Amino acid sequence: MTCVVGMVENGKVVMGADSLGASGYDALHRKDPKVFRNGQYLIGFTSSYRMGQILMVASLPKFEPGQYDEYQFMLRRFVPGIREALSAGGYTKKKDEREEGGTFLVGFNGRLFQIEDDFQVAESSEDYDACGCGRPYALAALMSLEHNPWRHTTPQDNIRWALMVAAHYSNGVGEPFTILAEE
Repeated sequence: MTCVVGMVENGKVVMGADSLGASGYDALHRKDPKVFRNGQYLIGFTSSYRMGQILMVASLPKFEPGQYDEYQFMLRRFVPGIREALSAGGYTKKKDEREEGGTFLVGFNGRLFQIEDDFQVAESSEDYDACGCGRPYALAALMSLEHNPWRHTTPQDNIRWALMVAAHYSNGVGEPFTILAEE
């Protein structure tokens, strides 16, 4: 349960997330953030706080321009590094030789990617994406702002609005929200 929202504007990624840890009818507002920086990356996770803790402290492969573009880097270096970190942290699941992790957003170099639980790399054709149970509400909120004259003035405002809409309609999303921007 969660809502993580990312947006690219003016070549920078901004990402925000709620702070609710939900399981069934139980809810806990947590201090540990679902969105954070790890080196050059902004990461926002859903699925499991344990997965997020591993991603927070993992030694992630560093992107260096020239060898691959960002998408190829994600496929060739980042995902294998993530799989190794999650496996070493005891998080991945294996069934019929298929490995599974969790879902999270990654922003760097003005690009926003979603890593799915089967480790596929997705990049939306929109300048925004979201993950977690609040995803459809957040995406609808951002899409409604896209061509709206009342659009909020900053990406941070737009992300806060999307998270507020998701929290209003999903019992798996709750305040407070954490919002970070790519440096």
